[in-house]
Amino acid sequence: MTTSAGVLAGGTAMVATALPVQASSSSAAHIVVRPGESIQHAVDGAHAGDTIRLLPGVYRGGILVRVSGLTIRGAGAATVIAPAATSATATGSAQGAGVAEPVGADCSAPGNGICVLGTAGHPVTDVRIESLTVSDFPQNGVSGSGTDRMTVRDVMVNGNGDEGISQEKSTRGRLVGNRAVGNGQAGIFVTNMANGKGGALDTEGTVIAGNRMSGNRFGADLRRARNLLFEDNTVTENCSGIFVVGDDGVPRGGDLTVRDNRVSRNNEYCPPNGRLPYLQGIGIVLTGVEKTVLTGNLIEGNVGAAPMSGGVVLFRSYKGGPDTDNTVTGNTITGNKPANIADRDGGPGNTFSDNSTAQDRRHGAGRDHQQAPRRRPARHVPHPSPADAACRGR
Repeated sequence: MTTSAGVLAGGTAMVATALPVQASSSSAAHIVVRPGESIQHAVDGAHAGDTIRLLPGVYRGGILVRVSGLTIRGAGAATVIAPAATSATATGSAQGAGVAEPVGADCSAPGNGICVLGTAGHPVTDVRIESLTVSDFPQNGVSGSGTDRMTVRDVMVNGNGDEGISQEKSTRGRLVGNRAVGNGQAGIFVTNMANGKGGALDTEGTVIAGNRMSGNRFGADLRRARNLLFEDNTVTENCSGIFVVGDDGVPRGGDLTVRDNRVSRNNEYCPPNGRLPYLQGIGIVLTGVEKTVLTGNLIEGNVGAAPMSGGVVLFRSYKGGPDTDNTVTGNTITGNKPANIADRDGGPGNTFSDNSTAQDRRHGAGRDHQQAPRRRPARHVPHPSPADAACRGR
């Protein structure tokens, strides 16, 4: 029988029991945690292959996962992970988790919700976070750093101060069927590293599919990443829809596919910060990337007067990197202002074809880009991995 130390709203610890349930495999345990008990204590006692089941209710404090092969599964939106009741909330801290853990510049730092943390030499593999809500943390809702084949499925992340769901220094992730609402930065963020620059990371086929993002600064931010698929997502009513960011590092960001998404009415206002001007009316922006394919998307009603406003916008990176060899084809792009398609970069090798748009309106740099009538190229897809077939069979 596994025991766990719960933390009450006032910060007073209580001893409670997390009951193990007979698992289908003799080597794996199913551990049930109830409101008032410590999820962190259950995680610390878990082994590869175990499943931690969270019953409906509110659980206070962040969670730090360093165990490969672990599943944390809630009972749907009624299972809520929220900050501890005091300002001392910290992922892995004694207040939030019942066990003191080192904190630093990664997602184990104070203020994060669920942090799955490995290293380059020893990634945490095959962790699954499913069917729960992570709400109102000062930093990220769900984070993976140094992970391989991490799955985040059917999770609501809302009202978190930075990213809703974040994946950095990680490969072969599956971020599917989630909702990201009202987060301070991106609803979904995938990058080589959250703090730093460097060349783009080959994600080895990360898939971001079937998610809904609204009310965030960015619906999705794909930054300095390569070889991933972003498909069948709904990105609406954010300040900006989808950013694909490369900068000037080598290898360059890009070589990824954005297809079959709905990107509409991203017309909320977000003020400028130290890196970007104000954001409003932005559909999809490519900035400093190469070999990115946008195809089959519905991009409509993104209206604004910001430097990056419009339906599909190619914009020179603030680090100086041009957009090169990108393909925009077979999309429906309508009702966006000041332009449906705008190449404000002018980098070499970018092609625009077979898109359904309003008739070209020629008014300077913001005009709808004139398209070449050409045959649609074959879709680029991420390099195959063993998990790809399983994801596409969902």
